[in-house]
Order: sequence, then structure tokens, then C-alpha cells
Amino acid sequence: MKPRFSKKTAMESMPLQQREPPLAEAAALCVTTVMLLLFGLAVLYSTSFGIAGASYFMRQIMWGCVGLTGFGAVLLIGYKRISDWSWILMLAICALLVVALMFKPINGARRWIQIPGVGNIQPSEYAKVVLALFLAKWCSDGVKMVETSPWKFFFASAFICAPVMGLVFIGKDLGTTVLLMVVFFAMLYACGVRLLCLLPWPLIGVPLGYYLIKWFSPYRLARLTTFTDPELTQSGSGYQLWLSLLALGSGSWTGVGFAESRLKHKYLPEAHTDFILSIVGEELGYVWMCVVILAYAVFVTLAIAISTRARTRQGILLAFGLTTFIAMQAIINIGVISGAWPTKGMPAPFISYGGSSLVSCMIATGLIISVALDAAYPDYHLALAAKIRETVNRWNPFHKK
Repeated sequence: MKPRFSKKTAMESMPLQQREPPLAEAAALCVTTVMLLLFGLAVLYSTSFGIAGASYFMRQIMWGCVGLTGFGAVLLIGYKRISDWSWILMLAICALLVVALMFKPINGARRWIQIPGVGNIQPSEYAKVVLALFLAKWCSDGVKMVETSPWKFFFASAFICAPVMGLVFIGKDLGTTVLLMVVFFAMLYACGVRLLCLLPWPLIGVPLGYYLIKWFSPYRLARLTTFTDPELTQSGSGYQLWLSLLALGSGSWTGVGFAESRLKHKYLPEAHTDFILSIVGEELGYVWMCVVILAYAVFVTLAIAISTRARTRQGILLAFGLTTFIAMQAIINIGVISGAWPTKGMPAPFISYGGSSLVSCMIATGLIISVALDAAYPDYHLALAAKIRETVNRWNPFHKK
């Protein structure tokens, strides 16, 4: 079985002048991202104002600026240079996940590094980007092993990536652990690993995970099983989902009005984070919920278009992996608030309150745009770095001309 992304793709074999670089898609993706970001700020202001004042709103603006800085930085550096550091980044994210385990738990989980005056940093959010960066580099370099020894390649990949997933799981972040596993299996399948190597593990892992949760975590089991009828358990494990459904139902088609939500006032838990789209449905109605879903669909479509027209195999895999994580995160969040999936903490990309989630999504988008720019201007970051050095040296009085 040949890899789905062979050593020389159809795009790579096409003469450079006949290619159509995805610059239009990259520009549209930037616009879509900014629209989602601004919409998220507006909704957060509505959701949190009157409860926490403007503190959440101002912090999100601060993290938005950090995210835009990260977005610009990865464009300047280029995805290839950053991928060269992927081993270091994997070690660094493991270290940060270990540090997070040393802090006191929040809501029973040890996911955050608590820095006074700055806020809480969640390393597992950045693990999504780092895992995609590493796998893109690893899979593109190991294409020969994929063809000759797929089982060996799979076990080697799993051995390297398991510490990151394991540390996230130990921190009691089951949702992110599952998301990381989805990205892992999706990228390995995309690079050509046979389904025979991939399918047995989910088929074994899902039932095993269910029984482990049943025996060791009855609370999680209740959250996994009561989502089908939360009204029966609305005073217990189904409380959050039941109020989310009430918020969506009371909004009807046009909503009760911007900033007029009733359930945000200490009724619906996490209304500004994981369940912020429930408040969107209540205040703005189904129409705007459809707009949000359409915006996510447009984002994913544009990102996939950039992935399929990348210049290198590594660029294809990186854009695909990052798109997978953002798309799955949006699908899980929308599914949770509407009762389609079990209740699990998963922020809505670009919209939910949370600095680490917002910054990681902005960095991921910057990397996807970098793939598009590299397709239009091969190794653009090298020429850009030379131009910056030239400009700095021109104004440096100590530089010898």
C-alpha cells in the first residue's frame, strides 16, 4: 500500500510556474480568524460583564495580543525552522506538563501552571500544536520506514508521543488526551501508515477505557452516560448540560437580545469558557449559531485547501494536523453544548475565554498561513530574515559596513 502522501506528491512534480499557490485561501483564512476572534471578544464581554466586570474581557484582549504576536512570530520564522526545533519543543512541553502536576488542583484537575499577576497557563493546549509540529517533521522524514516497516514506524511514533499524552491524562484532562490521540492517528494515516496498524488500538482502547472509568471514576462515567437524557439528572451530573439546553431553547431563532442572557447569572457553570456558545444561542439565537458553525466550516475548508496545495510533504502534514485539532475541538464543543456528546471541557476555538487556548489556536493558524506563503515563495523566511538583518544593521551604529 503506497502512502497517501508519497515521497513526491503531484503538486511537487508539477512545474513551479503551473502551480497556483493558495495565497487567496491564506488571505481568506486570516479574515475568518480575525472575525472569529472579534466575535469571541464581543460575546465574552456580553457573557462576563455584570458578573466579573470587565476583567475577563480585558484579560482576553491581552491574550489576544499575545496570540497575534505569536501568529506574527511563526510567520517570520517559518514553519520549517520551527519544525527543526520540534524535538526540543516536545521535551519542553513534557517539562511544563510535569510542572503543572505540582500545582494545586483546580476543579479536581492539575492542568494549569498558576503564575500570580499573569494568570493560569495550560500546557496541554500548546501540546496540540507541538504534537502536530513534531509528527509533521517525523512522518515526512520517515516516509521510507512507512513504506518498508509500517509496524515499526507506528510503534516508534507511539513510543515518542506517549509521554505527552500520558502526562495530559495524568493531569485529568481526558478531553485533550482524546484530541491528541485523534491528531496522532489522523496524521499517521495521512502519511501512509496502514489501517491494519491503526484500527486495532481504538477498537481495544475504547472498551478498555470505558471499563477503567466505570471502575475507578464513577463521576466521569455518570457524565458519559447521562447526556442522553440530562433532564432525569438535572440536579446532579446532568445539571450543566440541562441548563445549556435551556439556554439554547430559550434563544429560539433570534435570541433574547445581546447581553440579555438570564442563565449566565450564576446558573450555567463555565458560561464564559466551555459553554460560551450556549449563551450565544440564548442571546443571539439559532441564526447566529449557524453563522458560527459556518465560520468554522469556512476555516476548515480554507485550511484543508492550503494543506493540499502545500509545496512540501511536511507542509501538507503540518497544515492537516493543525486543521484536524481545530476542527475536532470545534466539533466536540458544539456537540457537548447541544447534548450530542458527553459533557467534557473543551473550549470553542477563538471564542471561549482562556489565554492558552486562544494563543495556541492563533499560533496554529500562523503555521498554516506559513505553509501557504512557503508554497508561493519557497523558503520565504530566509529572505525575510536577511532583509530584517539588513534593516537592523543599517540603523546599528556599531555595525561595520
